[in-house]
Amino acid sequence: MHVRNYGVPLVTGTVAKQVREIVIIIFSAFLVASGLRLFLIPHQLLSGGVAGVASVAGYLTNPKFISLIYFAINLPILIWGFIVVGKKYICLSMLSVLATTWFLNIIPVVQLTKDPILASIFGGVIIAGGVGFSLRAGGSSGGFDILGSIITRKHDIPMGSVLFVMDGLVILSLGFFKSWDSALYAMLCIFVKSRVVDMIHIRHVKLTCFIVTKERDKMLESLTRLPHGVTVVNTEGGYSHEGNAMLMTVTTRYELATLRKTILETDPKSFVNVLQTVEIVGRFRRMV
Repeated sequence: MHVRNYGVPLVTGTVAKQVREIVIIIFSAFLVASGLRLFLIPHQLLSGGVAGVASVAGYLTNPKFISLIYFAINLPILIWGFIVVGKKYICLSMLSVLATTWFLNIIPVVQLTKDPILASIFGGVIIAGGVGFSLRAGGSSGGFDILGSIITRKHDIPMGSVLFVMDGLVILSLGFFKSWDSALYAMLCIFVKSRVVDMIHIRHVKLTCFIVTKERDKMLESLTRLPHGVTVVNTEGGYSHEGNAMLMTVTTRYELATLRKTILETDPKSFVNVLQTVEIVGRFRRMV
C-alpha cells in the first residue's frame, strides 16, 4: 500500500511564505530608518506619519529621542489596530515598528547631500519603498499606515492619497513650530512618498477582465475559486459564427498575475481583454 503525504508541501510552502514576509518587513524597516537617518534628519525634515510626529518632537527637544518617541506613539495605535484590523496584519506591523526603532538607533546620522531638495526627494523615495513593500507583504510600517489601511479598505481610496492628507497635518505643525521653509521641503518629500507608495501598493487599482473561451464550465469553475464574482455572457464569433462564452470579472492589479495564470492554465486558447476600471458601484470584495 502506498501512502502519500500531502500535508508536508503545504506546511513547507506556508513556512516559506511567512519567512519571506518577515524578511520583507525587516528590509522595509531598514529602508524607512535609512531614509530618515541619511536624508531627512540631517536637514531636520519630515517624512510625515508617526515618524514625522516623532521627528518634530525630537527636533524641539533632542534628536536622540526620535526612535523612543516613534515607538511610544505607535504602541497605542498597534493595540487599537490589533482589535479592529486583524492579528496577522498587526503582528507584521509590530515587527516593522520594532525593527524600525532598532535601525533608528544603530544607523548613524550622515548628511549624504547638502541640498535639502535632493534630501527631500531621495528620502521620500526610500521611505516610500519601505512603506510600500511593507503593505505588499501584508503588514505596514505602523502609525498612519494602519489608519490609512482601514480607510482604504472601507472607502476604496488610494493609500498614498490618504497618507498625503494625514501627513499634511504634520507638516503644518513643523511650519508652525520650526520654519515654513522646512515645512515646504517636507511637503515635497511627502508628495514624492505618496506617489511612490501608490505605485507599489496597487491593491486599490481595479481591472475588468473579459475572457472569451469555449471551455465555459472549466473556466467558470476555476474563476469561482478566486475571491471575486464572475458574470457569464453567451456570445457568438463575428467571423466563425461559433458559440462562445464570455466571462467578466473585476479584480485588482495586485491579483492580476494570479488571475492570468489561472486563465492560461484552464484554457491557453482563450481571448482575454483587460481594462482599467474607473469606478465600482455595488458589492466588491476589497483586499486589505
